[in-house]
Amino acid sequence: MNHPLLIQCAACGTWNRVPPERMARGREPRCGRCKAALPTEVTDATFSTAVVGSPLPVLLDLWAPWCGPCRMIAPVLEELALKMVGRVRFAKLNVDDNPSTASRFSVHSIPTMLILRDGQEVDRLVGVQPRSEIVRRLERVAPGVSV
Repeated sequence: MNHPLLIQCAACGTWNRVPPERMARGREPRCGRCKAALPTEVTDATFSTAVVGSPLPVLLDLWAPWCGPCRMIAPVLEELALKMVGRVRFAKLNVDDNPSTASRFSVHSIPTMLILRDGQEVDRLVGVQPRSEIVRRLERVAPGVSV
């Protein structure tokens, strides 16, 4: 049995239960209170469902809680996730807790942001990047995403 994922809303702080089956069907998780898009926490176990099975391109933020630059880029990614709902899915993967996926993509430094389509890497950004560069890279895989 798949247990619901607990995802905290970046906009209002509400914790939401999201059934993995809903994400597997390509439905974008939304906050039950404010209806904002929820950042998807990906694990080694849920990577296939959340990323490979996504009908949208995915920006996967590989991070760790102790990483200062990761915390610096997080608000930018949360803002972009809210503005690009339905065009790009944003997800986060804690590399300390999920070493298999990080190893699979040869991630050696964080933050690393992978842009994936059908689970395949199409672009990579390493380190803190300006918002404009992230948007420019996303425009290459999902035309019309500019905000």
